Amino acid sequence: MCANTAIEWTESTWNPLTGCTKISPGCQHCYAERMARRLQAMGQPNYANGFRLTLHEHALAAPLGRKKPEMIFVNPMSDLFHKDVPEVFIQRVFGVMREAHWHTFQVLTKRSERLLELDPTINWPDNVWMGVSVETQDYTFRIEHLRSTHAKTHFLSLEPLLGPLTLDLSGIHWVIVGGESGPKARPVKEEWVQSIRRQCQSQRVPFFFKQWGGVRKKQTGRLLDGRTWDEMPALALTT
Repeated sequence: MCANTAIEWTESTWNPLTGCTKISPGCQHCYAERMARRLQAMGQPNYANGFRLTLHEHALAAPLGRKKPEMIFVNPMSDLFHKDVPEVFIQRVFGVMREAHWHTFQVLTKRSERLLELDPTINWPDNVWMGVSVETQDYTFRIEHLRSTHAKTHFLSLEPLLGPLTLDLSGIHWVIVGGESGPKARPVKEEWVQSIRRQCQSQRVPFFFKQWGGVRKKQTGRLLDGRTWDEMPALALTT
């Protein structure tokens, strides 16, 4: 299940679980739900349950078979810290990431409360980047939860960005920003993105602008003030 991806800030994806439930405004037009329904209609066996949370035991070892070091986004089709994912399964996922030390794994969650709750039980490998999604100022508490974990690298995904943000980026190593895409996409304002970029620059945090989004995201592109912004954390891959 480890496959190449068009997601601009990673190289491959790995889905040891699929499916999720909505918990905040950023979930309203979930791209993963649309994709899961499409794959279910196509008869893809991993999506026989549509977007209902499903664990995939057969996919756990997938990164171990890829010997070339890669940046791997974990669970773009789910949330590892969903309340219905057994803790033992979460620990097994972390066990695989520890074993596959030549890869860099990017884990992203909206369930920052459970992340913080489980943090003391996790043996955090250096090759795991842990992130939280924040769509509006009301959800910046997730950043504080993330900052309190023992993950070596902390990052933020401000996508879909649904409003202006004022950020304390202490202890944060990377910020990704993106507008919502797909049917009924909610608009993102240029001044919101520019403000976040200025905050990143003043606090010396790498800034990555993923997309403007919209119904036709290829047309809107990803240029901000005439250029792309593809900054990454200045951390070497674990070897």
